[in-house]
Amino acid sequence: MFLVLKMGSTLKELEDNYGGFADWIIRFMGAFRKQVKVIDVQKGDALPDPSQYEGVVVSGAHEMVTDLHPWSERTAVWLKEAAVKEVPVLGICYGHQLLAHSLGGRVDNHPFGPEIGTVEVELTDAGRKDPLFKTLPKKFIAHATHTQSVMKLPEGCVVLAGNGYEPIHAFRYGKNTWGVQFHPEFDSFIMEQYAEHQKHRLKEPEKIMELIAETPEANALLAAFMEMYSGD
Repeated sequence: MFLVLKMGSTLKELEDNYGGFADWIIRFMGAFRKQVKVIDVQKGDALPDPSQYEGVVVSGAHEMVTDLHPWSERTAVWLKEAAVKEVPVLGICYGHQLLAHSLGGRVDNHPFGPEIGTVEVELTDAGRKDPLFKTLPKKFIAHATHTQSVMKLPEGCVVLAGNGYEPIHAFRYGKNTWGVQFHPEFDSFIMEQYAEHQKHRLKEPEKIMELIAETPEANALLAAFMEMYSGD
């Protein structure tokens, strides 16, 4: 069984009509509900022994890692334990940043402001050899919406992907702990809703909306993660 840590909720209109972060993660994992346990961390659900699970996916959230919410810091301790036990973990956006924070890295506001929209991401040489990322093309598009970033990686991490705005779009710690700043669980409709919701923050909103497209290579990362560690 896999575990999804739901770190927060999406936009209310999306949550009500299109599901939330955990639903989208499970969809692109290609998993049945019975194969995945979802824990709502913000609501105070107990965190189990991570070694009970074949793999863990940590969702995004609208909160900021630097706010050091008690539920977030509690999860950071748990994630460090999971990494030490070598339980496979994939952190997404907030989950990516929280992983880095939990292992001794630094998270902060990106100096150039938010990155929003469908963006190009490029694998590093390490990314092209990585067991999870090696099936991706060297360049692919992915959905992004974030204000904070991993500004300094923990010791022992390897950068797997980036772009001109965000040099740490993906990293690996040890042999099976990954973080991705982009959103492999988003489709183009979800990205459109986020871009529309944040139009007031964007310098070129029309251009960003025009560039939104489906991101099958990025989406495939979730199914690849599940396939790598599924005992079925």
